[in-house]
Amino acid sequence: MMHGFIPPFRYFPYLTWTEIQAMSDKENTVIIQPVGAIEQHGPHLPIIVDSAIAMGVLGKALEKLDLYIPAYALPCLYYGKSNEHWHFPGTITLTAQTLISVLMEMAESIYRSGFRKLVLMNAHGGQPQIMEIVARDLHQKYEDFSVFPFFAWRVPHIARELFTPQELEYGIHAGDAETSILLSLLPDQVKMEKAVKEYPQGLPEDSLLSMEGKLPFAWLTKELTQSGVMGDATTATKEKGDRLLESVSNGWVQAIQDVYKFRQPKI
Repeated sequence: MMHGFIPPFRYFPYLTWTEIQAMSDKENTVIIQPVGAIEQHGPHLPIIVDSAIAMGVLGKALEKLDLYIPAYALPCLYYGKSNEHWHFPGTITLTAQTLISVLMEMAESIYRSGFRKLVLMNAHGGQPQIMEIVARDLHQKYEDFSVFPFFAWRVPHIARELFTPQELEYGIHAGDAETSILLSLLPDQVKMEKAVKEYPQGLPEDSLLSMEGKLPFAWLTKELTQSGVMGDATTATKEKGDRLLESVSNGWVQAIQDVYKFRQPKI
């Protein structure tokens, strides 16, 4: 079961080198690199949350994807840049430089095999900028390589139907959304009896500055929360998680379809 949530026929490492060599239309085959993290998610969630979400959402999307679209998932990159959480035991973090190097070298291996479309599917909020840097640098180095730095949550989904405005704005870590989707994906690993409600504390009032808005400030998790939770995990349910997982995975089906159809603009 090395493939986990991924359908076996969509799992890149199950292919042989001769099958890869013989593939037709490699230029439009979509290779997807899930990127997660191993970091604290409060007293009620396992430290694998971001990686589990990446693999769970991608697996469900690949199950739904039309068979005529060639798309394959690489093994998840479980470790990410999580130094905002490193005061909490269990968090494992790479430096930005290490993560950039790993992604660049992985991508160059994919390029050498003849593929020309790579999606960086990131599910950790602390590293979208790294995906963007890697994507731009790869495309600058290999102009026929289309690289897509996608954040898992930026596809269309129904979160606004499921969560309160306060949760949508401040429930950014181990809150209702992440707890609900883990109840759908890994229910046996969620300890709801330990779930807490704690929103970020000490934020600037009447200010243009915010944690993750247009004018953000740098922050460490320990400065904003004692529990490691930013949101209300006590209101999470499996039913909300099932609906959220379904909608996010539908968004990813559309995203993969669009990548398959994509042609790099040229004047």
